[in-house]
Amino acid sequence: MDIEYDGSRYRGWQVQENARSIAGELQRATRAIGAEMVDMGGSGRTDAGVHALRQTAHLRLRQSVSPETFRAALNDALPHDINVLSFLAAADSFHARHDAVSRSYLYQIARRRAALAKKYVWWVKRPLDVAAMAGAAAVLAGRHDFRNFCERPAEQASTIVVVERVAVEEAGDLVLVRMVASHFLWKMVRRVAGALVRAGTGELSRDALQRLVDPDAAARTMLPESAVAEWTAPPSGLFLERAVYPSEPALGPLLPAIPVAPAPAFAPWLGKPPGR
Repeated sequence: MDIEYDGSRYRGWQVQENARSIAGELQRATRAIGAEMVDMGGSGRTDAGVHALRQTAHLRLRQSVSPETFRAALNDALPHDINVLSFLAAADSFHARHDAVSRSYLYQIARRRAALAKKYVWWVKRPLDVAAMAGAAAVLAGRHDFRNFCERPAEQASTIVVVERVAVEEAGDLVLVRMVASHFLWKMVRRVAGALVRAGTGELSRDALQRLVDPDAAARTMLPESAVAEWTAPPSGLFLERAVYPSEPALGPLLPAIPVAPAPAFAPWLGKPPGR
């Protein structure tokens, strides 16, 4: 099944004992409509406050169901900020996480204060050089060590990640960052977004970013965890775009999840009827 959700009220995807989670709400809704779940797993574990445009999950039930009838019933039992987009029969061997060949995340940075999009952006007050951000992002493609961009790297089996691409584009009053990779480390995308903002403000050069992810340990610049933690962008601007599976179409153009149009220009005739 493919699911979209606003993660603002949840402690992430993974089920937790004393907090609401996306997977926990899906389990509760499944029980509420009288279905017995055997197993469920997502393509990735989004963190607290992170959203999804298309999270793919596998769901195994003890009984056969009509996919569309089940989807409609599940949505009726889910809270308003979680929605099952599609529910289809899959091979018994399908696994949402193991079968994915890559994952794509979108980060939204607002260049102005936006009341209606506050939950879905990071508002950066300082001017940003988008060309500098795009130039810095280019060094991240390839096989790199993202130890500097991982929360608790010592707990990871490996901090090596193969990044397909990182794109930075403007859309209205948003700066969009798309990162596509084999997998992601804990808080990696948010820390990369924070680093790219530093590149946009002139505080971090392209070469300095290259040294932070250099696969050669001898050449890599190592920072204390507390230093890079300061770069962590807030979860509000982060969206899991989709997991990509074999034979699926490529990602489409980079578009906002929640658009922020440029603020209207001041009209000097306001307060005085035109033509008078």
